[in-house]
This record gives sequence, C-alpha cells and structure tokens, in this order.
Amino acid sequence: MFQPNLISTISLLGLTALFGQTTNKVAPGAPGLDSHWPSAAKNGFGTANTLPSKVWFTLNNGVMTEIYYPQLDVPNTQTLQFIVCTPTTCQTEIDEMNHEIRVLDSRALSFRQINTARNGAYTITKTYTTDPSRPVVLIEVSFSSRGNAPYSLYVYFDPSLKNSGMHDTGWTKDDAFLAVDANVSSALVSSSGFAEMTNGYLGTSDGLLQLKQTRKLTQEYERAENGNVVQVGRILTPAVFTLALGFGASPTEALVNARASLAGGFSVARREYDAGWHAYLSSLRHINLAPKYRRQFNLAALTLKALEDKTYRGAMIASPSIPWGGGPNSNEATTSGYHAVWSRDLYHVGTAFIAMGDKASANRALDYLFKVQQKPDGSFPQNSWVDGRPIGGSLQMDQVAFPLILAYELKRQDRTTWLKHIKPAADFIVDKGPATAQERWEEKGGYSPSTIAAEIAGLVCAAEAASVNGNRTAAARYLKTADEWAGQVDRWTLTTGTKPNHGYYLRITENDNPNDGAPIEINSGGGTYDEREIVDAGFLELVRLGIKPASDANVVNSLAVVDRLIKVQTPHGPGWYRYNHDAYGETDSGEHYNGRTGRGRLWSLLTGERGEYELARGNRPAARRHLDALMGFANEGMMLPEQVWDRSETPTPDFRFGEGTGSATPLAWSMAQFIRLAIKMQIGHNSDTPTVVAERYAQRSGK
Repeated sequence: MFQPNLISTISLLGLTALFGQTTNKVAPGAPGLDSHWPSAAKNGFGTANTLPSKVWFTLNNGVMTEIYYPQLDVPNTQTLQFIVCTPTTCQTEIDEMNHEIRVLDSRALSFRQINTARNGAYTITKTYTTDPSRPVVLIEVSFSSRGNAPYSLYVYFDPSLKNSGMHDTGWTKDDAFLAVDANVSSALVSSSGFAEMTNGYLGTSDGLLQLKQTRKLTQEYERAENGNVVQVGRILTPAVFTLALGFGASPTEALVNARASLAGGFSVARREYDAGWHAYLSSLRHINLAPKYRRQFNLAALTLKALEDKTYRGAMIASPSIPWGGGPNSNEATTSGYHAVWSRDLYHVGTAFIAMGDKASANRALDYLFKVQQKPDGSFPQNSWVDGRPIGGSLQMDQVAFPLILAYELKRQDRTTWLKHIKPAADFIVDKGPATAQERWEEKGGYSPSTIAAEIAGLVCAAEAASVNGNRTAAARYLKTADEWAGQVDRWTLTTGTKPNHGYYLRITENDNPNDGAPIEINSGGGTYDEREIVDAGFLELVRLGIKPASDANVVNSLAVVDRLIKVQTPHGPGWYRYNHDAYGETDSGEHYNGRTGRGRLWSLLTGERGEYELARGNRPAARRHLDALMGFANEGMMLPEQVWDRSETPTPDFRFGEGTGSATPLAWSMAQFIRLAIKMQIGHNSDTPTVVAERYAQRSGK
C-alpha cells in the first residue's frame, strides 16, 4: 500500500511503460477527506440489455452517482456532476440548481436530467445511455444560457474504484482523465476536449476547492496518488458535447473502450440501447393492462431484468444502492449495502418473472440459488456477493424454504435437482425448523408466522418433488412435518389476548408461547416491550402461500389490530410500517439512519402484499386501490422505494408525505410486488400461491 504523499517507484515504472514519461506534479493533501456513498434514493437506473456492456449507472439529485463495473456488487464512482462558473461565482449541480428527471422512453431505461440555475440564467441537459458493445457510460450534454455572462463549464468526477473511496490513483494523459485501483480502471473523455485538467484529493486539493475560492483552476495537478481522488476539467466547447466514461481491467483497456464508444457516437449507442430493451418487453407475455399502469409496469420489468449480473447469471441484487450512504465512510471495500443477493428477494423477483412469462430469467435465478448460493448442508446464506461469497452470517429459515417453492412453480423436479438441492434443503428445514435465527426483517429469532408459512409451503412443495422421484419416505416425512406445523402455528404465534376468539398474530415470539409476555428488544435502540405489543402483517404469508383462507377468523382479527397500530393513510393511499416501534429509518429530524437511532418508515411493498390479500378474499376494488397506492409511491423516475415518508410534517424539502426516503431505491422486491399485483388484478387470483399447498390446507379449511 502507498504511504500518503509518496510515489511508488514500481507503480511509476508501470505507468511510464503504459503512457510514457510521468511527472512529479503530484497534488498535495493526500489522502483527502473521508469518502461517503451518495443517497440511496435513485430516480434513474440503467444498463444495456447485452452481456458485453458490464456497466450500470445510477442517477440521483440531478447527477450521476454510483456506476457498477464489472459486476453489480462493485460500485466505482461517487459522483459525476458539472460546475458552472462566472468571474464572481461557481455553482454545483447537486447543491445549487433545480433538478428535473424525465423518462424518455417507458419501454427502455432511458433517462434525461435537466438542471437549471435557480435564477433561470442557464440550463444543463444530460441524456444517459450505455454502449451495448462495451462497458462505457455515454452522456449527451447541452449547456444553454441567457444573456451575455461569460460562463465556464467544468466536469467534476469522483472515482471510487473497487467499492472503496480511498486507494485510487488518478492522472491526466493528453485529453483524458485516468484512474486505477488494482484491476479496475476508469477513463473519462469528452468529444469537445478539455481546456484545463487537474487531479486532487477531496477537500484538500481538489479542483472544486480552487473554483470556489478563485472561480478558476489556479493549479493543475497531473497526478494524485493513493487517496480519495477527484478529477476536474473545463469543457472546451460546452454548448453540445458527449462524455464517455469507460472502464476496464487496466488504464489502457478503459481508455480504449471510452474512445471507441465516443467515436461510435451517442445517437448510435442509444438507438441500439433502446432497441435492446424494446425487444425484451416484446418477448414477455401480453398483459392487457390499463394505460395508467403500463408505464410503471414496463419500468418495473426492465429494472428487474437490469438488476441481473452479467457475469454471474441469475444473481439479481436487491438494489443498486447503499441506504443512507452505508455508515460513517466508504474508505474501504467493506460495505455491501443492498447490492447483494438475498434468497428471499430473489424468490420474489423470480415469481415476478414467471408472472411476466420470462421463465428463462426465473430459471437462472433458481440455478443461482441452488448452484451458487446453497451450502452443503442444504441451507442458504443470509445474503451474498454475486459470486456467492456469504456476507451476513445469520440463518433465516424462510430463505431456505423459498427456493423450494420457486422450484415447484418452475416444475424443476428432475432427479438431479431433487437429490442435490431440494432434498438437502427440505431435510434442513425439518431438522432445524420451525424456529428461525432471524425472521424476514433480519432482526429477531424465534417463532415467526411469515417464516413458518414459508417453511410449511416449502416442505409441501418438496414432498411433491419427492413423490415425482419415487421417494415416498421423504414425501411422507415432509408432509407429516408440514401438517404438524400448520396445526401448531396458531398455538406458537397467536396471542389470545384478554378475550376468547379475539387473538392476533405477533410479529415474533422468542419461544413457542405467545402469551407469556416475554420482553422483546427492538433493534437500533427502539426500546424493549412486551412481545404481545409488537405486531406486523407477516401472517398474511399464511394466506398468500395457501395455508389459511383469507376468511380465517384469526387473520381477519389480526388485520384489525395491524390497521389500528401500524397503518398510515398517505396522499397516495394506505401504507404500513414493518412493525410498531421499528427504528430502521431516518430520525424525525431527517438525519440518516445510523444503526443506533432512527424511526422506521412505511414500506411500499407491504401495500402490495395487502393488495394480494384483498384479491384473495375477492375484493377487487380494494386490491386495485392498493395497486394505485403502490404506483403512487414511485418517484419521478418511476423507481419504487423501500420506504416512504410517513407524515405530513417534513424536516427538510427532501421528505414529502408518501414519497420515498433515503432508503434503497429502486428496491427489487418492491418492483416485483407491483408487477405481481398488476398481473394478478388482470387474471383475478394470486398466481404465486402454490396449488399443491392451497389444495392441502386453505381450500379444505375454507369450505
């Protein structure tokens, strides 16, 4: 590792061999200030629908934020934005301009940002695409102004290669900005060229500091070694131009990629980019949706497809974001944020693909679960990097069960799948269930209605595979266990309260006694309560997965409790907290969640889950209202968030009642929930309820 302010002789020799004689004009102030990931509230996300284009961009707050390369779990940038200067002032896009984003084509992940001076004096318009043939992001830029003020336009680029803000080395070569960290490199070039170029360290010698102080670059540093590097250059002719930001395993490869895409032209790349997404949508089953839903449906479908890694096929991450910036800093490559793979989320995405008619993507997801994630004992990690390396160390039993349900839905009951994957997972559930080390909110262990519902359904689906493969003993074992748990789930998780026949399901109970008043501590400093006071709507999984009918008295009674304690009517429609006293979210003053204090906000996907329940009980108008509310939670880029702000009081203009917070956006689970509910509204039933489970339980008890 380099020491601050020292130049490695080995590194210089290597760079000299690649680019010629180096210079001693090294920026001072290494390594710079701490690095911080930007907000997770993305309102734009895109990549080409091709495998060679292993690059993904995100948009937020008027600028481009994280770019992922060469995999969807490796962010390489903090920010790319513009700075507008006159002889008296310099203004940045993020902090000092009004922002607008437009979806240019609802059948492609095609976005345009329009940033305007607050006094209306100038406008910057940026249109984004990625080259379908190589890992390059292309930005078509136009700058227009009123009056005769002498404006200068600068590009500000903060590379954060290999998922860390430190350890980057940046330099200029001819008219290109280059940066490297081990085997990941970036190259930024402009069709108009740069008039001035400098490399520096964030907060100590970067170009923005110079511009804020003197409105011009007074010192051009050609290199910045091993730190939090920022690159700033003045655009030579800013009226209309194209930026190409290329990536590669070496600086040479990154620069070759960037120049090739720039030479090919923005219009050609965007035409091919859009055509690729048009073709994908055309391949899906025809869904006769009302026009008001079609645009949101298309963007949700494209987003889910774009969230699949292009190296590790079937690995679909939860979100291309790091909620609340990931913590104190992003100096090291330790934060996974939500750019990781959860079995639970992948199941929900897989069922959405099935509903859309894209069984190929759903099968790749199942292949990834079984062949990459699954452990030798049949279980699955809490989550993993896209190559399968585990991240979280806890055990969530629903994540062991969901792949079995997905296998049933895909009719994957061949002998190899049965022996190598389904049987080990089902045996693990029988041996370790029904209690779980963590429930679906990844916080508490014990007896959870939602987890037990997944376990029961998973075992019944596994029994079907066992029967197909002639293993009656295993089938009988799974069904016997599933029947016992289905008969006991109320005793384990339903508190009787004080009145007979008016019990309600708890969020979770540590033991198998929901009436003992055991204390439950809420994560992140949320306090300690009698477990009978804490409820969520996870018991609805008992209905969705076919274990109980929608008319079940305990389900109906529990819904009344849930609606009284954790429901909020937003301007878009009803929303629900994960559970009462949840602390996973911004503080009331709008400060980021920090793991110690916070207040959980409304989760958009829960509105979709309630819509599925309403459909199951035959109330289509209510289900449609929930679909409308879920669609209303989407931002201007049609990205659905994890959480939405829960009150009319807002500490800053960034928070609006019923709008997304700084939580993960887009969240794959939320996008999948919209797709599933929209399709279910058309076909009139919950298509992801396993028939074999419903026939065994819900349909019998509902008669």
